[in-house]
Amino acid sequence: MSSTSRAARTALVAGTAIALAAGLAACSGESLEDKGGSKGKGGAKGEIVIGSAGFTESKLLAEIYSKILDDAGYETRVQTLSNRELYEPALEKGQIDIVPEYASTLAEFLNAKANGSKAKPVASSDIDKTVTALKKLAAPRGLKVLPAGAATDQNAFAVTKEFAAEHKLKTLSDLGASGQKIKLASGEECETRVFCKPGLEKTYGIDITALDPKGVGTPQSKQAVKDGSDQLVLTTTTDATLDTFGLVLLKDDKKLQNADNVLPVVNAKSAGDKKIETALGKLTGVLTTGDLINLNRKVDAERLKPTDVAQTYLVSKGLLKK
Repeated sequence: MSSTSRAARTALVAGTAIALAAGLAACSGESLEDKGGSKGKGGAKGEIVIGSAGFTESKLLAEIYSKILDDAGYETRVQTLSNRELYEPALEKGQIDIVPEYASTLAEFLNAKANGSKAKPVASSDIDKTVTALKKLAAPRGLKVLPAGAATDQNAFAVTKEFAAEHKLKTLSDLGASGQKIKLASGEECETRVFCKPGLEKTYGIDITALDPKGVGTPQSKQAVKDGSDQLVLTTTTDATLDTFGLVLLKDDKKLQNADNVLPVVNAKSAGDKKIETALGKLTGVLTTGDLINLNRKVDAERLKPTDVAQTYLVSKGLLKK
């Protein structure tokens, strides 16, 4: 879940340890191994590194987390990595301390990591059962799952309004039944993620002939669909710029996507204290799906900086003073 993209929505582990190390260095621009040496410096309660995936909503949430924890007495910085395959292992190692996450997607990601890609699904539309399953999978990895809030964001797929009208498309089932050959604009990881290409093919019978790895919900991906070089784009339900590109979401009528409530996940050893949970819980208690859409719009459509949008939002909710 916006260039606005939740490129990290997955159910499959990817890459080797060597590829992971190389990816971390390439994405972060600095060695995450240096992070441990900075613990206890600066802020009264030590430095906290907040991980962010490479899409608007994740960056916004990371900035919001950062400002809340700064106010609580921690020194924080945000570390942006491209996707979950990179930041989740870093979270386990304590190279980063906290990430904003999505309950169902992370549950299936860890399920596949522990039990294989063909493991029986543990996530569902029941958020309480999903979080319970997620906690069981996270705890052995040294991760602590904090309470989920009402705000949700799910994978979604969009076509141009003209394409939808021409082929009488309202749902993903309609797209599968149309028999159209589809080039899908998405992230590279879509090839193996069960909620992406494999799910679209198996659940909806959509004929995906190729992936165009321009990212999930990025302007480049949406522009490719608008221009007609691609026919379908992976984005999210909180994407605030679809109208700008003349795109419309197709309904996930067979419920391929599970409920994905936003929740913080922390390294239990480095960031598992009650003060962090309490501070982040203040946000979780007020954040709504509508808020996510508006926050994404501020960055993606109005071109405001995530850090400024985060500050304004927190002040408006009474979570920070002006």
